[in-house]
Amino acid sequence: MNKSELVEALAVSNGLTYKKAEEIVNIIFDSMSETLASSGRIEIRGFGSFVVKDYKAYMGRNPKTGEVIQVKPKKLPFFKVGKELRERVNDG
Repeated sequence: MNKSELVEALAVSNGLTYKKAEEIVNIIFDSMSETLASSGRIEIRGFGSFVVKDYKAYMGRNPKTGEVIQVKPKKLPFFKVGKELRERVNDG
């Protein structure tokens, strides 16, 4: 499912206009992005949680040239699946 399919499903299931459903989805995604950007944590019971992981700097290698390079520290969002979702996917 992509974003437009999510918007359409929300609109159909709740009798909303496509524009209103798109606005709701954008508000949710913007709020989630802002929370993660400020190193917050998002937990959706039964679905999973989103956290920001910190990765330290390290010496890497350019795969094309073999040159050793310094990789800067970074933060990346990480999703951890919830128990209910994991069981639902495994049960099929």
